[in-house]
Amino acid sequence: MNAVHLRARHHLHLLQGAKELFQAMVHAIEHSKHEVRLETYIFAFDEQGQAVAAALERAALRGVQVYLVVDGIGTAPLPLPWTARFDAAGVRWHRFSPLGWLGVFFPVRWRRLHRKLCVVDGRVAFCGGINVMDDFHDLRLGTLDSARLDFAVQVQGPLVIDAQALMRRFWSRLDFARGLESRQWAKARSQLQTALRPQPAPMQAPAPDDVQGQIPAALVLRDNLRNRSRIEQTYRQAIGQAHHEVLIANAYFMPGRKLRHALEHAAQRGVRVVLLLQGRYEYFMQFHGARAVYGSLLDAGVEIHEYQGGFLHAKVAVVDRVWATVGSSNLEPLSLLLAREANVVLRDAQFAQELRERLHHAIEQQSVQMDPLRYAQRGRWQRALDLLALLVFRIGLFVVGRGY
Repeated sequence: MNAVHLRARHHLHLLQGAKELFQAMVHAIEHSKHEVRLETYIFAFDEQGQAVAAALERAALRGVQVYLVVDGIGTAPLPLPWTARFDAAGVRWHRFSPLGWLGVFFPVRWRRLHRKLCVVDGRVAFCGGINVMDDFHDLRLGTLDSARLDFAVQVQGPLVIDAQALMRRFWSRLDFARGLESRQWAKARSQLQTALRPQPAPMQAPAPDDVQGQIPAALVLRDNLRNRSRIEQTYRQAIGQAHHEVLIANAYFMPGRKLRHALEHAAQRGVRVVLLLQGRYEYFMQFHGARAVYGSLLDAGVEIHEYQGGFLHAKVAVVDRVWATVGSSNLEPLSLLLAREANVVLRDAQFAQELRERLHHAIEQQSVQMDPLRYAQRGRWQRALDLLALLVFRIGLFVVGRGY
């Protein structure tokens, strides 16, 4: 297992919730001069989403190159008034791989764009689990009674260039695919060459030294090419090297055998392993699939706390109060085997402590700890639903050709 190389000279700022993220993101977009790139799973044109959309529109109108990619399942077809505004302003946008009514029968179409990345002028990046939508709004449930618990990180430093190059290559691949679909062979060939060519560093000067810190950090990806298991490996390595505490908050939790064993082995050797997981019913698979794997974790001494303060959407972790990750990847098959994901990984005691304190507040004030005895005595119907969810997951993974 190759270690993630953390480069120094990063400045990072933890952001909690859509309000904090979009305030910082819109501010960066409003001051952009050259290029804005944004990728997200969900772009909801609610009040918060429209504020982001309007900032993109204004940037394009003043000559900034603006690129927007949304997922074709997570995001419905964009509202016609906004597509007209984007087109008129010069915002280049793409809805990635809509499933279509037959798409469910083709496993290759299950691969999604789930990462949430924004890069402005090659100077500042935003990465995390927060979709472009209001914290109090849900596409299925409507208005929520409390805000989602979710995080992102604002970054300045070398990994911003990595994120920018990644997003440029992805856009070129999308242009290549569009060229093939429209039979514009010359355009498709040109875009493929661009996608495969190493991307040059941006023309903008790097951020001044006085705004950069010394935090070692890296952008860790999961895709279907060179980084198929990279995020999971990074988690397993951090857990395997833990000496005191592993604290993970994850919205959709159904780890595979290797990751589950890493957590169990850590607890058995005396590390305090604490999981903050979704406590409210949101989806059948998410709710029952997670509970299907509780047993061996509880037996090993892992603490499981179910969040009751609202809907948990975070994908973060802190190990030994110094290692931390903030990103888009859940610890379940769809994220770890099928989706494009992006996490920032770092080593910094101050950042890790801030994130740890926020998670412990959620655990102590808004969560209920799962009692091993209560779990063992749950009813037969509950057990059957848990096993059914696990079986459906495994059948789906068999179809796409991956063990889990």
